[in-house]
Amino acid sequence: MDVQIVNKSPHELPQYQTAGSAGMDLRAWLPEAVTLQPMERRLIPTGLYMALPHGYEAQIRPRSGLAIKRGLSLVNTPGTIDSDYRGEVMVPVINLSTEPQTIEDGERIAQMIIAKYEQISWAAAETLDDTERGAGGFGHSGTK
Repeated sequence: MDVQIVNKSPHELPQYQTAGSAGMDLRAWLPEAVTLQPMERRLIPTGLYMALPHGYEAQIRPRSGLAIKRGLSLVNTPGTIDSDYRGEVMVPVINLSTEPQTIEDGERIAQMIIAKYEQISWAAAETLDDTERGAGGFGHSGTK
């Protein structure tokens, strides 16, 4: 599937790092490095603008290496970019570590997954069908 993209940054387009990758890495586009203090959050620009087809979304997720090695994650994850959004892709990064963390221009800061979705219509009902699980929620099946 081809997707129209405008890249105002000097960095390469997002790409899959391996043949089995689900996500493409997004790079920071910064005039100068940004240092986030512990628990500080900031929108990091990418310079990317895209036109996703109707029925698709872009999910923006943390990079596991940044999360475990440096404590950098995303404020809302996964973040959703809708098919009718035409603004710049921005990444809401948060520093969950106990030390300042610096993000450099061109650094891979998040991953983007393109996913198909369906829109639904509600069918009001008085009751729902029974299932084996029923209303069992968080932790109802135990830990072993």
